[in-house]
Amino acid sequence: MGVSMGAASMWVERWERQQQRYAVDREERFAVIADVTEHLCAGRDRPLLLDLGCGPGSLSARLARRLPHAEIVAVDMDPVLLELGRTHHSDSARYVDAVIGEDGWTDALGLDRPVDAAVTTTALHYLPAPVLLRTYRSLAALLRDGGALVNGDHFPPDGSPCSELTAHVGRRRAERTGVHGREDEDWESWWEAAAADPELTDLFEQREKNRSSSGNGNRHLSVGAHTRLLHRAGFGHVTPVWQVGDSCVLAALKG
Repeated sequence: MGVSMGAASMWVERWERQQQRYAVDREERFAVIADVTEHLCAGRDRPLLLDLGCGPGSLSARLARRLPHAEIVAVDMDPVLLELGRTHHSDSARYVDAVIGEDGWTDALGLDRPVDAAVTTTALHYLPAPVLLRTYRSLAALLRDGGALVNGDHFPPDGSPCSELTAHVGRRRAERTGVHGREDEDWESWWEAAAADPELTDLFEQREKNRSSSGNGNRHLSVGAHTRLLHRAGFGHVTPVWQVGDSCVLAALKG
């Protein structure tokens, strides 16, 4: 089920363009996550990083450039995205096929020491709240004391008037930067086009076998709700470190 370097590069580049539609100030959010991770790993010779829901390696590649001596383990359940990452960003991370939140999912990671930072963007909102709490507990167990989970996602505030306001601010920010006016393909058209590529046929067949429903996820949970779950899971300190509209980077420190 291998993919040529040319095909992988083309599909990853198209992925990067279409993802700009869905994350306000995506590059800045990536940079902030890298800033937090760099601070957490200061003075550590070979920090261990875990990239949750890595997709084709977008965040792992950026972290590898910022922290070239880090060991990065990138995990996802999608065979198409994982193979694109393994091919296009092969030097950035060790890619692992696992379903985040399932029983025993951390065993597949093959970790031999505590994690310094677990990072993720727009991946954990697919998990129903009970599974999210269980996942937070699993991550707290993997992290060293002083390590952190750094999560970049869209977190609506409590109450519809405030959530409408933050969503509006995010939309206006996107309009000013020209993201929503682009003619690039969107999420659905990217997947439709990729599915038509003969090089990816076997991977899409595997993807269909792996496909499962995760219910409604937790997109409705506010920063406050996530904070309460993180405290229950064993994280001592939780704080937003960056926000534009409802796009936020939330850092949760263990210990």
